[in-house]
Amino acid sequence: MSTNLAQQLREGTTKAHSMAENVSFVKSFLVGVIDKKSYRGLVANLFFIYSALEKAIEINKHHHVVQSIYFPELNRKLSLQKDLEYYYGPNWETQIYPSPATKIYVDRITNISFNQPELLISHAYTRYMGDLSGGQILKRIAQTAMNLSSSDGTAFYNFDDIKDDKKFKSIYRQALDNAPINHIQIETIITEANIAFNLNMRIFEELNSNFIKIIGMLLLSVITSLRRKLFKIKYYLLQDV
Repeated sequence: MSTNLAQQLREGTTKAHSMAENVSFVKSFLVGVIDKKSYRGLVANLFFIYSALEKAIEINKHHHVVQSIYFPELNRKLSLQKDLEYYYGPNWETQIYPSPATKIYVDRITNISFNQPELLISHAYTRYMGDLSGGQILKRIAQTAMNLSSSDGTAFYNFDDIKDDKKFKSIYRQALDNAPINHIQIETIITEANIAFNLNMRIFEELNSNFIKIIGMLLLSVITSLRRKLFKIKYYLLQDV
């Protein structure tokens, strides 16, 4: 019997989804205002999140609920490793660490993996459906904003094992609808999905803070440079008097 979980998740997370999209970092990204330092920080955080999520799903793949959404073709960890090598070099593993908000996110996934595995549906839905739905658009924005080639630094957005995104999303939604859960579990899954959006929002807010610092430093550098040029111009003008 269908639970209509896919639609309930979409409708039940509309507000949280909108709030996450309106964080300044995300809004800046969508209009192509982003720098490599901030973006590679996002990639590093995503690596820790997907590593935890995919490990949790793999551990619980025989769980009667989790097995419904067990699709290894969605896994992003290896793709993120490729991107990290591009942004940080071959020794990327020694250069990255999870941000405070990312640690909270990872701990949340690990905790429910052992205590309420069915809630992994919430995190898988929040991450993977978003990646599939807007991935190619975000990929093009990143390539244009950071002047990337067709393959460098954007492996995260490539689902090589999924040939038809639209068809796969339909299969995934059907899997959600057929998951063996009751009405109480549906409510907890929707609540957890909203928590997942909130956790993502915290990471974006951290990145936004770092982005503002970078912009501030760039502006200070520009102002300092202009002052030096004005000083030189003033000096030469005085020499001609």
